[in-house]
Amino acid sequence: MTNPYAEWFEQLRAEYGEQLKAMPLPDGLPEHLHALVQSRDEEAIQFMIKLAWQFGAQVGYAAGARQGEAAVAAPRPARVQA
Repeated sequence: MTNPYAEWFEQLRAEYGEQLKAMPLPDGLPEHLHALVQSRDEEAIQFMIKLAWQFGAQVGYAAGARQGEAAVAAPRPARVQA
């Protein structure tokens, strides 16, 4: 059975991988992520992904609201939630 999320992720990586490869990350973040992977700290890695997902949803909502369109994401919550 295939994982729809994995397929979507691979499609995004194929479409945007080269473009994002040139995007710098904040100083120290690549090393920190490498250390998390090496220590197999899956909980911390998932937390990072959840934060990125939440921030992306908020940016998408704000962009949609500025254009006067119905936004895809829910309004920004008072606190971060998964």
